[in-house]
Amino acid sequence: MTRPIPVRTPGRTDGKTLARDFVLMTAMGLFLAALGPFGSISSPMLVRLVYWPGVIVGGGVIGVAVDEFGGKRFANPWLRWAFSSVVMTPGVCVLVWFASRAAFGPSPMRMFTDLVWQVFVISAAVMGVRQLIGERPLRGEAVPSPEPVSDEAFRQRLSARRREARLIAVEAEDHYLRVHTDAGSELISARFADALAELTGVAGFQVHRSWWAAGDAIEGVRWRRGRGELRLAGGLTAPVSRTYAAKLKAAGWF
Repeated sequence: MTRPIPVRTPGRTDGKTLARDFVLMTAMGLFLAALGPFGSISSPMLVRLVYWPGVIVGGGVIGVAVDEFGGKRFANPWLRWAFSSVVMTPGVCVLVWFASRAAFGPSPMRMFTDLVWQVFVISAAVMGVRQLIGERPLRGEAVPSPEPVSDEAFRQRLSARRREARLIAVEAEDHYLRVHTDAGSELISARFADALAELTGVAGFQVHRSWWAAGDAIEGVRWRRGRGELRLAGGLTAPVSRTYAAKLKAAGWF
């Protein structure tokens, strides 16, 4: 029985994503406050520390709303980014206009056209960085197969007691395999290469020349001095060799 790994849907806005966006936009606001672009460098630092994080976070709220309600129609993430950056600009301009009046005093209306360009550039930068970070897998996510893949052929090798159990890892021991499940371990007569072939496409990783681990059983990875160790469900540990570390790294484990 194949058990899917919970994965992040690109573009889904949950609590963790919103918290990440808030931290990102606050950091960008503080950076702009220190940089003082578009003439704001002449204002006191305290004013800039209130103004820039305020408009970046406020504009970000507008951008995320636009992205959620309109950007989702685009399958291509960069078309989605371009759409959100353009559509959010008028609303952010209004926010920035009033915030600028409060922070720096009234400005001539002719400067509004300059403001549109400035807001668009910063909006595109903020949403672009958000898009780049959002495209990265969250820590611990395995890349799912495009089609559901069954591990039934491999499970037929196990006793009835463990055939329906959660698969944790497969460990090669000479000419045998020790199969670790949440119903205990079992020693079976099989080649490791045959087990890997039967588990091809199942969400998991070969982490060592004699170990395969199910993706949803990994609880942590430790890497020190060129050697790694997996912490698996049930208190089990497995070695990680340099040869097989790349896939774990690509999945965001370290």
